[in-house]
Amino acid sequence: MNIAQIEQNLQQLITDFDKATPTNFIYDLLQTYDTPKSTIKRLQDGGLNLSKVEGEVAWKKQLFFKAVQNEDLYELFERIKTSERATKHSPRFVILTDYEKLLALDTKTTDSLDIALTDLPKHFDFFLPWAGMEKAQVQYENPADVKAAERMARLYDEITKDNAIKTKEDVHNLNVFLSRLLFCFFAEDTGIFEKGIFTNSISSHTQTDGSDLNTYLDRLFETLNTAARPETLPKYLKEFPYVNGGLFRNAHHAPIFSRRSRQILISSGELDWSAINPDIFGSMIQAVITPEHRGGLGMHYTSVPNIMKVIEPLFLDELYQEFESAKGNIKKLNELLKRIWNIKIFDPACGSGNFLIIAYKELRKLEMAIFKEIDNVTKTFSTQFSGIHLGNFYGIELDDFAHEVAILSLWLAEHQMNQSFFKEFGRTRPALPLKETGNIVHGNACRVDWESVCRKNEGDEIYILGNPPYLGSKNQSDEQKMDMAHVFIEFSNFAKLDYIACWFKISSDYFVKQNGTFAFVSTNSICQGEQVSLLWPYIFEQKQEIKFGYQSFNWTNNAKDKAGVTCIIVGVSPTQFIKDKKIYTNNNFFYVKGISPYLTSGSNLCIYPRNKPIANIPLMVRGSQPTDDGNLILSEVERFELLYKHPESHKFLKIYMGGDDFINDKKRWCLWIEDSQVIEAENIPPIKVRIDNCRIFRLNSQKEATVKKSQYSYKFDEIKHKDTTSIIFPIISSFRRFYIPIGFLDQNTVISNKAQVIYDAQPFIFSVLTSKLHMLWLSITSSRMRNDYQYSNTLSYNTFPFPPISERQKQELEQSVYRILEEREAHSEKTLAQLYDPDKMPEGLREAHHQNDLAVERCYRSKPFESDEERLEYLFKLYEQMIAEEKVKGTLFEMEKKEKKKKK
Repeated sequence: MNIAQIEQNLQQLITDFDKATPTNFIYDLLQTYDTPKSTIKRLQDGGLNLSKVEGEVAWKKQLFFKAVQNEDLYELFERIKTSERATKHSPRFVILTDYEKLLALDTKTTDSLDIALTDLPKHFDFFLPWAGMEKAQVQYENPADVKAAERMARLYDEITKDNAIKTKEDVHNLNVFLSRLLFCFFAEDTGIFEKGIFTNSISSHTQTDGSDLNTYLDRLFETLNTAARPETLPKYLKEFPYVNGGLFRNAHHAPIFSRRSRQILISSGELDWSAINPDIFGSMIQAVITPEHRGGLGMHYTSVPNIMKVIEPLFLDELYQEFESAKGNIKKLNELLKRIWNIKIFDPACGSGNFLIIAYKELRKLEMAIFKEIDNVTKTFSTQFSGIHLGNFYGIELDDFAHEVAILSLWLAEHQMNQSFFKEFGRTRPALPLKETGNIVHGNACRVDWESVCRKNEGDEIYILGNPPYLGSKNQSDEQKMDMAHVFIEFSNFAKLDYIACWFKISSDYFVKQNGTFAFVSTNSICQGEQVSLLWPYIFEQKQEIKFGYQSFNWTNNAKDKAGVTCIIVGVSPTQFIKDKKIYTNNNFFYVKGISPYLTSGSNLCIYPRNKPIANIPLMVRGSQPTDDGNLILSEVERFELLYKHPESHKFLKIYMGGDDFINDKKRWCLWIEDSQVIEAENIPPIKVRIDNCRIFRLNSQKEATVKKSQYSYKFDEIKHKDTTSIIFPIISSFRRFYIPIGFLDQNTVISNKAQVIYDAQPFIFSVLTSKLHMLWLSITSSRMRNDYQYSNTLSYNTFPFPPISERQKQELEQSVYRILEEREAHSEKTLAQLYDPDKMPEGLREAHHQNDLAVERCYRSKPFESDEERLEYLFKLYEQMIAEEKVKGTLFEMEKKEKKKKK
């Protein structure tokens, strides 16, 4: 049962609920979540109900339910949810209701519900575990991180007012300086330095106007890098310890300060940096480096909540499950410790180390929980230190400064966790001097041999993760295109892939003979449109499958300029090692038998572009392309002026329309001159000027084919137009629309290459194209222009599985089309963009489309579809069936040809 069905069932339950006879409520509630009827009957008969109290149901590990009468519901709930009576059989849910209100507790997540009973359908997701769907635990941003990021960004802005930051070296020096500040802020709040020593020293020993602050900081940073201190060193500098580790090794002069920037620096130091995650360095980098630099490197800073979306299903959830089953068993607990001590985490696009930092900290937290459990079981106090070493954390980073920051950030994360360890167990290792870690490599991940960075040994447990750069083919630099050619050297067609595909391909190769899982935050483009057939068959051929996937979601981060990105998360593992598969959507997840490369429930089937429709539907082509530098196209004003001076020009003019023109009711015209009309047309001076200008433009083209067309500069480069009625289908359309606006046009309209077109089309195909089923199909098979659909006839139309239909069915579809057109005509003062705005769509038009959807779906089967998931699953199965039938027909045809040759 899917979510839509559950929500609908709950609504029906509340609608039909009779307060006068409420005794079946809990059983009806369970049934809405697809609990087997046989199980419900055993509960009703008492076989499964462990409570003998009237009005109560106690079902082991599932629920404790009590109907309340003549008692304070809230007071009773507080008492009963922690009582042995309710918790004895470990119920997932504790539910109390007086049939006016409903109170519930999820004992696993500790979420609670306090609602009017009639509002239950609005909270259908609360009880989804009964239907096998868990609600994902959402991690929220740390407010201290956000505040620190904003403070550092303000400091940077103020510093750049008084310092010329022009060259890459200037930017690098400033980044190094700010990283040193961050270290000092962190050190004075976490026990590395004496509490508050850095901020107080600046406040006490520098001028309020900031004039001497830069020289003071230069001397201090030099001191931090000096082990043997001279006797003449002032006492206030001697109080700072020797740091080492490379952070203060090289001379980088501090910038000039003003009164205001000095004050911002001091106020930044007054924050409690012990509460701040070291991954804030990533936010700092994004705040200080130039937007051009950031975009070029693809350095999308990933916040903690989004990192957790990767590492939890990648390895953390499984480790905690193992921990839960090992509790009380010393042997199993020690085995789990050995396992996590040997896990290798590898981020081949690590930036400032965010993923490595959070993965490290989460493993340390689990390790501490295991140590506590061992102490509880043995009733002793162990003396063991952490066995999780930074040497098991690997990274590759292209930017030299980010690479240095990643090393430092990991060390700070280690120190932060050592402090937590000390608070818990009263022991830790010394903080200083810093130790250098050597597993973060400065280099191009598309060129570096990953095996040389993180060597694989037999039996190793390795997880690759991260947030590599997203760059479409048009946005890639020449160097990045060369990277693509290097990585996909054996591929014949890779130019349309996103740059991030390099990381998927190399990861797949890395694990081809090794157990291991990789998971990346990615642009959703690799699971849409043509990129699916270019990338995923290779991965599937390596005997790897998608283990888990987050469907498209938007996220922002705690950086200064928040980057809103639509992305996905995909985890891939060798098929033989996958225990279960999960799809995450809207913070819920559900188990599936298989995950398709489109991140839907299904098989590994990939949709390939086709030159002809797989179904018995008319041909769709791209519209006519002028390649004219605008010389053959006229605006309304230009057309009016031409006809005013040369009325005879009307015979050479046709309406010209692209997808945007059609949707927004824009009027344009074009010159349409047949070969037999050239001499007559060129006798009209304004037309001759346009033809000549078009010829010059084509002659100057770098493309040989375009140059050849210069001799026909009076007509379009690619002519698809036919003198028949046509259906226009815009190539680009907003993802917000429920339906892409399409329409009929007459023979006097030339449809441009910015739209697809079907000529001489029967009305029924209009019905099919504007249906919900077709919208679902194109939503996964089409590419995207930003988030908007970019419709492809070869990928979305020619592959669309549509069954053979009868004449009666065609007539029914035609009637649906006429109703849609009538509703549009009733609002003729509005553009199609206005009519198909999902927030403003007229109810009559919405209903006409709904009836059309039902009519199209009846062509597939008589039983209505209950969800979009079910619709897609049906379409994929039909597509697979039609492909198989096509192959059989092709094989038979080839056999017949061979047989005929033999007879000859």
